[in-house]
Amino acid sequence: MNKTILLTLALTLLAAWGIFHFKSQLGFLVLPLFIVLVLFVTLRLYRLMEKDEPSTDD
Repeated sequence: MNKTILLTLALTLLAAWGIFHFKSQLGFLVLPLFIVLVLFVTLRLYRLMEKDEPSTDD
């Protein structure tokens, strides 16, 4: 697998653990942080998959 993908997933898992481990201290910030985390992972992995597509010259 691509090292960048594995690093992204590892950092995401660490961030998710941090968010939910400290959810009582974060209070109302839990939901916005979770949404930002999901957006980061979605966009990051989409960008990595987009690079893997072969380019077609028309």
